[in-house]
Amino acid sequence: MTSTALVANNLPIPSAIGSLEAYISGVHEIPVLTAEDEHALAVRLRDHNDIAAAQDLILSHLRFVVHVARGYNGYGLQLGDLIQEGNIGLMKAVKRFDPTVGVRLVSFAVHWIRAEMHDYIIKNWRIVKVATTKAQRKLFFNLRKSKKRLGWLNAAEVSAVAKDLNVSEREVLEMEARLSGRDIGFDAPDDADDEHAPPAPANYLVAHDADPASVYESADSEADQLDVLRDGMAKLDARSRDIIKRRWLDADSKVTLQELADEYGVSAERIRQIEANALKKMKALFAA
Repeated sequence: MTSTALVANNLPIPSAIGSLEAYISGVHEIPVLTAEDEHALAVRLRDHNDIAAAQDLILSHLRFVVHVARGYNGYGLQLGDLIQEGNIGLMKAVKRFDPTVGVRLVSFAVHWIRAEMHDYIIKNWRIVKVATTKAQRKLFFNLRKSKKRLGWLNAAEVSAVAKDLNVSEREVLEMEARLSGRDIGFDAPDDADDEHAPPAPANYLVAHDADPASVYESADSEADQLDVLRDGMAKLDARSRDIIKRRWLDADSKVTLQELADEYGVSAERIRQIEANALKKMKALFAA
C-alpha cells in the first residue's frame, strides 16, 4: 500500500528545494479531516486498498508530524530531517490504522511517528552528543586528529591547537572534556540500577506531562477559533470592532460603557446595544 514512493511522488517533502518555512506553511493549509471523513477514508483504504484515500489521510496529518518534530527540536538535529522521519512513521500508521477501534488517527499515529524519530535520533546520537553546531563538529573532528598525535593536551598544546583551528582555548578545553567523557546511551540499559548514573537522553527528550495528540488537537482547535475570531472582527463595522476590541480583547484596557459613550457622542445604553449586537454576530460564527 503506502511506501516511501508515495512520499516521494505525492507528498510535499521538507528539503533543500524550497524553504522549510514554506513546507510548514503549506501543510498547515491542508484542511483537518472531520471524524466522519477520516473514518470514511480509512474504511475505503481498508476495504478497497484505495491509495487516494491513504494520501488524503496522510496529507491531512502532515501538520501533526511537524508538531511532534518540534518537540525534539534543539538537540542538534535538523527539523526538516525529523519531519521526514516522522512522515515515514505517519505512513506506517495509516497503513495499520483500524477505523473500527474507535480512536482518531492522530492518537494512533503518535507511536509510529515517535518511533521513527527515535530511531533517527539513536543513529545520530553520538555526533549530536559531542558536537551540536557546525563549528563544534569541525573542532570535534580536528581535535580528535590532534589528540591522536599529542595524547593528553597540556597548556602549550591547548594554545597550539586553538591557534591551528582558529578557536578559543576555552572551546578546545570544553571539547577535550567532552571527548574524554564516557558515552551515554540513548536508552538506559535494562539492568541499570545506579541511582547516580547520568540520565538517559530518551528520558528527557520529550515532556511526558501531556499526550501530544491531545495537545495537538487542542492547539489546532484554538487556532481555528482564532481564525473565526479574526474573520468575525473583520466583518464588523469600525465602531463595533473598536468597542469589542477595547471592551473584550485589550488586556490593558479598562474602558467603560460611559467612557465609550462620551467618545462616540451617544448614550451608554446605545454602546451596550452595539456591543451586544456585535457579540451576537460573533457567537453565531463560532456556532456555525
